[in-house]
Formats: sequence, C-alpha cells, structure tokens
Amino acid sequence: MHHFSATQLQEKFLNGSLSAVAITEAYLKRIDTYDKQLGSFLAVYHERALNQAKKLDEKKAQGKSLGKMAGIPIAIKDNIHVKGEISTCASKFLTNYRAPFDATVTRHLEQEDAIILGKTNLDEFAMGSSTENSGLQKTHNPWNLKCTPGGSSGGSAAAVAARLCPLSLGSDTGGSVRLPASFCGIVGFKPSYGRVSRFGLVAYGSSLDQIGPLATTTQDVALLMEVIGRHCEKDSTSAPWPNENYRQALTGNVKGLRIGVPWKFLEQLAPEPKKVFENALEIYKSLGATIVDVNLDILKYSLAVYYILATAEASTNLARFDGIRYGHRSAKAKTLEEVYDFSKEEGFGHEVKRRILLGTYVLSAGYQDAFYKKAQKVRTLLIEQYNKVFKQCDLVATPTSPFTAFEIGTIKDPLQMYLEDIYTISANLCGLPAISIPEGFGSDGNPLGLQLSGPPKRDAFVLNAAHAFEQATPQYQRIPKFANEEGNV
Repeated sequence: MHHFSATQLQEKFLNGSLSAVAITEAYLKRIDTYDKQLGSFLAVYHERALNQAKKLDEKKAQGKSLGKMAGIPIAIKDNIHVKGEISTCASKFLTNYRAPFDATVTRHLEQEDAIILGKTNLDEFAMGSSTENSGLQKTHNPWNLKCTPGGSSGGSAAAVAARLCPLSLGSDTGGSVRLPASFCGIVGFKPSYGRVSRFGLVAYGSSLDQIGPLATTTQDVALLMEVIGRHCEKDSTSAPWPNENYRQALTGNVKGLRIGVPWKFLEQLAPEPKKVFENALEIYKSLGATIVDVNLDILKYSLAVYYILATAEASTNLARFDGIRYGHRSAKAKTLEEVYDFSKEEGFGHEVKRRILLGTYVLSAGYQDAFYKKAQKVRTLLIEQYNKVFKQCDLVATPTSPFTAFEIGTIKDPLQMYLEDIYTISANLCGLPAISIPEGFGSDGNPLGLQLSGPPKRDAFVLNAAHAFEQATPQYQRIPKFANEEGNV
C-alpha cells in the first residue's frame, strides 16, 4: 500500500477497494515496524487515527459528502498544534505542553477528512538544518541511516521518504521544508509568504516562517495546498488572496518557460552536484523551456541578513518561554529571577541558546543600527533584485543544497552548518514560493534536489513547472529500502 501516492490512495478509498481503516492500519503498522530505525515520529496517534478512519468509513457508507483529503493519512511537524495533543517543538521545555486549540491548517485538514497519524521530529523550535538539534531524539535518513535527513523538518521528510505516511506538513523559515526534501529525495514546497496561515504554528521567525507540504509527488502537494492555502482571519500575516485550483494548473506544459540561472552565484558548486543540476536544465530544454543567465550576486549577503533577522525574531518570540506561563519550570528555583534563569537553562538546548543570544545582541542598544536595521535594508535590496530578475525570466532555478545528505555528527562548526541554507534562504527573505524536487542521485547513493523559485503569489505556476520535470523523470521517484524489508524499488 505504501507504494501508492496520496492521490492514488484516495482513489482506492473512493472506489471502495480500500477502507479508511485498512489504509490507516497499514501505515500505523509500517510506523511501528520501521520507525525504530528512523526516529521520525515523536508521537503516534494510534487510537485517534483509527477513530477518525472508522468515522470516515461510516460517513462514506451513509453516502455523505466527503472532504478533499478523505482517506489520506498525514503527519504533522511537532511545532504545529493539534488540539488536545502534546506540542513539544522537540524541546525539553515543552514536553508537558498540551495544545488548547488547533492550528488553522490542522482544522482545515480534519474538516476535509484527513487522518492525522502523529507528530514528527524537528530541530528544537525549528532551529537547525539537520534535525540533530532535537532535544528529544535523533532522526535518520531512510536512504542511509548514518546520514541526517536535513532540517528542521527532518522528521516530516524522513517519514514521507520512507513511506511511513504519504503526506506531511513541515515549516520553512530558511529552507526547512526544501532542504530535508532534497536530502530525502521527495517533494517539498514553501508557499508564498502569507499563503498559508501561521496561526497555531509555534513562531521562530515571524516574517519568515511558512507552513509547507512534503509529499512524493507534486500532484499530492497541489491537493494539500488546496486545503491549507486559504486566508485566515486569526493570522495577521495571512494574505487575502483568492483560493487557487492547484491540481487544475498541473498541465505539464512548460513550452516557452524562461528559467533564470544565477551562474556566477553558483561558481563554488562542486562538480558532481553541478553536473546533476546541468542535466536537470537539459531536461527542461527538451520540454521547450529556455535557460537565461541572471544576476543574483546580491545573494552572497543573504546568509548574513537571514541569521541577523531570524535570530532577532527568535529572541523576541522565545521570550514567552519563561517558566511561568507554560512549559518547563525549574524545580530548584527559589526566587522569580531563578525561575526565569534556571527554567531556560534546563529547558533550552545549545543551538536555541546560541540563537537567542545572537538575536538579543543584534537588537541591543548600540548594535541595532549596525546590524538589524542594516540587514532590513539589504533585505529590501534582495527583493528589488528579484523583481528585476523576474522581468527577464519566469522562474529561478538552483540546486536546493550544495551537497547530498552528510553523516550525523560530522559537521561540528555551527557556521559550516549555516552554509547549508545558502540556496534556500532568499525565498524566505523575499516571500517567494519555492519548491524542491528530486533531480538525481550523488555517487554516494543519496538524493539531490532541484529548487525552483517564482514570483510571489505564483504558487500554482511553480508547481506546474515542477510537475513537468517530475513527469519527464519518473526514474527519480524511488523508495528507499530498509535492511529487513522486501519489495521496494
């Protein structure tokens, strides 16, 4: 059953060849069997999921109208609230926090009859690029269990890649959906900023965060976007754009498409990923697209801009975790000041502390003008440069990552780890829709991803360009195989 896409599963549910209970039981059994090796789930909702499935089968038997997600199991990154369930953000600080309300995306999913299987692992508070910063457990890449699945949505990506669920939700602040999608050989989409409600997402960088789908096909991403890509009055950053019919936009026709490539910015790309990237461009040429050289040299400043702005916003957002209102409270604290100090010291991990300190520094008196305000000005220049580029081309293509998945524990320097995001962060800084799709494999057998970025609000357009490539390269849609498993490609 795990060989089917979400769309195929739904077809089988609707035509009666599979029940919702049978689908749910199969995925729960697969999680129980293989996730011990993978570590992608922090919580599995056996009883809740089966109850949802039984109700759905009854609803279908009664001939009632079914939602767009009927019969499809989905996993949720554990920084997105599901009412009544623990939201840990993979932090020791929140292991006792039970969400009192649903995130908007969760509410939309359940209204459309999705079956929520559980919550997935992440870098603590979504701060990281490898899921090694989780305060609760390690997650491994299903293509090579010694390797990282990428981050921060590593649990969501690994679960989909290993077919423990057909769909999952992640959050993307600087590439946290697209990078793990690249490392795990699946599709990861970051919508335009404001397209998907952030209500019920635990904030990291409020001007950057965006919830996005992870799936095995762009068609499944399109289906999920039709459900979650709606305006939300509870989120002040939600844009009042009309809903799009994403699946109808997947024509696969890219004749005349102009794809911009910032070749100068890609000069440092290693020979192997560069060759795979060039092969991907050749496929687009064969489909009728043209390649345009564009100037995005300003992107060399994006990493510095991102880590100033993101940490500044993180410092502000994480001030609410004080040991008073919710979450961990230190048992050894005797005064109010000790409650603040000891609770944060015991609850937060090293990377979270590092980013809070950095963000507090760039916002402090005497440094705000030198760092934070200057970074905001350069962000404006980045947006202006992209606006110019999109007059020359329709989309911008780059690799998603400069390399394939690396072994867990091999990158010790945090600055080296931050360089992983070099190709992904500009989409967040500029609010662009961007997608990572499988473009081939490295000599180590690990996947490589192709990233396509489009102008704001052109989400369906970006998905169609990705769909065209996917249709032309079915050989890249492979399933990793566990050591004790038979029958996978």
